Amino acid sequence: MPRVIHFEIAVDEPQRAIDFYASVFGWKVDKWEGPEDYWLVTTGDKSQPGIDGAFSRRTQMFPPTTNVIDVASLDDHLAKINSNGGETIVPKSTIPGVGYVAYFKDTEGNILGIFQGDLSADKS
Repeated sequence: MPRVIHFEIAVDEPQRAIDFYASVFGWKVDKWEGPEDYWLVTTGDKSQPGIDGAFSRRTQMFPPTTNVIDVASLDDHLAKINSNGGETIVPKSTIPGVGYVAYFKDTEGNILGIFQGDLSADKS
């Protein structure tokens, strides 16, 4: 079965995106030493499940994507997003028996989601 192995997020100002994602999610970003402007993103410890990715300059050939990021506390991360220049686009909502989700716009204008798993989320 195919699985996601890498993500790419289009950015206009790489340093602004690096600062945003480092502050909000603690991601580590390193400039790739190849022929293109490309920044490799490490999202967590290699011993834990998850995927890593990259930032690339936004072009017509490189459209934005929508990814959803797993977080321990949706409320805490919405606060961090908004205090670091992001904007909540769709507020926290419940997926009964699954958890909570919200969508935000980052400092580069990309829309992403954040998800907090909670099997006991309101099932009514």
